[in-house]
Amino acid sequence: MEKTNFDAVQDRLNKRSGKWDGLESIYNLDPKDAIPMWVADMEFKPPQAVQDALRDMLDHGIFGYYGDKSSYLNSIVDWMARRNDWAIKPEWIFATAGLVNGTSLCVQCYTEPGDGVIIFTPVYHVFSKLIKANNRRLVESPMLNVDGRYELDLEGLEASLQGDEKMIVFCSPHNPGGRVWSEAELKAVCDFCIKHDLILVSDEIHSDLVFPGNKHHVMANISDDIKSRLIMMTAGTKTFNMAGGHVGNVIIEDDDLRATFADKMQGLWLTPNSFGLIMTEAAYNHGEDWLAQLIDYLDENRRIFDERVNAISGLKSMSLEATYLAWVDFSGTGMEPEEFIARVEKQARIGTNHGAAFGKGGENFLRFNFALPRSLLLEALDRLEDAFSDLQ
Repeated sequence: MEKTNFDAVQDRLNKRSGKWDGLESIYNLDPKDAIPMWVADMEFKPPQAVQDALRDMLDHGIFGYYGDKSSYLNSIVDWMARRNDWAIKPEWIFATAGLVNGTSLCVQCYTEPGDGVIIFTPVYHVFSKLIKANNRRLVESPMLNVDGRYELDLEGLEASLQGDEKMIVFCSPHNPGGRVWSEAELKAVCDFCIKHDLILVSDEIHSDLVFPGNKHHVMANISDDIKSRLIMMTAGTKTFNMAGGHVGNVIIEDDDLRATFADKMQGLWLTPNSFGLIMTEAAYNHGEDWLAQLIDYLDENRRIFDERVNAISGLKSMSLEATYLAWVDFSGTGMEPEEFIARVEKQARIGTNHGAAFGKGGENFLRFNFALPRSLLLEALDRLEDAFSDLQ
C-alpha cells in the first residue's frame, strides 16, 4: 500500500479556492495568517489514481463531450456492493451536478410550491436555502440533544404537522452532529414517511467517512416498504476531496419515481461534467487504500481536537461518529454568539461556520472542519486556547 502524507501542507492561496478566498471576503481575515475551518472540503490531495486520470485527460488534450457512462456507473455499483452491501443497477443512477443540485431537483420533482419540506435541525445549512428558494415551506424539526448526542423527535414532529408536508430531506450520517443513525432510528424514519405519505430523500454523502466502532446503514436496505417513496443520494466528492468536480449520484429504484426524475433531467437537458465523472470512477476503482489511511488520520485529528477543545472552560465538542466536521457548543461560556464568534474569528483568526445557519438548536454552536494537516490543527487549537484563556 502506498503511504499518503496527510501531514503535507498544501498552498491553496491564489488557487481560486472558495474556502481560502472567503477568509478575506467573508470574514475579513488575511488568508496568509488565518486558518480556514469552515467549507467542507479537505486540505488533502485526492488519491494518486485521481491525479493520474486527470493527467491522462490533460495529455490527450481534447476535452469534448463525455460518451458512454457504463464504466462510471459500474464503478458506483461495485463500490456500493463492496462497502455497503447494497445491490443497485446502473439504470437506477442519475449523475447530477453535485448533491445540492440533486436535492433541489428532488424538491422540484416531487413537491409543489407551498408544500412543506421537513428537515431535522440543526442540519446542513444549504437544505433550508434551497427549500426556500424553490418556494416550498420549510419545516424544521428540532432534534433532541441528549447528553451531547442528537436524537430525532418524531413525536414532536408528528404533533406539529399541518397536512401540507410532502417530503423529508434526511442527512445520514448527520452533518453537523456526526451521528451514524442506528437501524432502529432509520426504520422509524421510514415508518413515519409511510404513515404520513412523504417522499424520503436520503443524503448519504458522508457515508464513507465513518469512524471505527460505527457502521453506516444504507436507507435503501432498511425497509422494502420505503422503496416506492425513497430517493438515495451519494457521491465520492466528500470521500475523496473532489468537490470541485461537481458530480453526485441520485439513485432511484422505483420505476415511477425514476421516470419523473428522468423527465426533469431531460427537460433541463442536464449532463454531468466529464472531469467529475472521470475523477469519481478513478477514486471508486482505486481509492480504497487511500480512504483507509484517511480515516485513520481523521480519527486521530478528531481525538486531538476533542481533547483540546473540551479542556477549554465552557466549550464542548460533540462526540462524532462520522464526518470531519466538529460541532462545538459554546453555551457553557455564558457568552452571546456575537462574543464567542468574535473571539474565534478576530482573536484566534479561524474561519468557522456559524451554528445559527444550521437551523433551530444551532445558535450556540460553531462548526469546525478538522480535515487538515496536523500542524495546522495544532496551531488552530493553540489559538483557541489563547482566545478563551481568561475563562480558565
